[in-house]
Amino acid sequence: MEAIYDHVGIAVRSIDEALPFYLEVLGGVVEDRYTSEAPGVEVHVAVVRTADNLIELLEPTNKNSPIDRFIKQKGKGVHHMAYRVDDLDKAILDAENKGVRFLEDTLRTNARGRRLIYINPISTDGTLIELCTYPDNLKKNFT
Repeated sequence: MEAIYDHVGIAVRSIDEALPFYLEVLGGVVEDRYTSEAPGVEVHVAVVRTADNLIELLEPTNKNSPIDRFIKQKGKGVHHMAYRVDDLDKAILDAENKGVRFLEDTLRTNARGRRLIYINPISTDGTLIELCTYPDNLKKNFT
């Protein structure tokens, strides 16, 4: 499996309060904002592009959100690192053949068409890592 760095997800209590740092200090630009109320997701997302990085600011929409639980347990900050793969199904199979465990209930297509799954932090020495792939019409924006 060849994986290329894609983005970092950062848990925040308020996107509107966090954005000035990423826009004014880091010189970022908001590329997208959306909300996902899918069960097990429940998050507002702001996608910010800096010169050479993509950042997802993640704000919980309710108390059932995994981001809300994350903030309560660990505080605000880096939630996950994401790596892009060409073929998500093949990458999952290859990783499983090497003993990697996944959080299977996280396999989904997000509101913008990105397919993703999270690797169980047991397999990564504690870091939550997302593997993702984009549909052809979105690849040009993220490569």
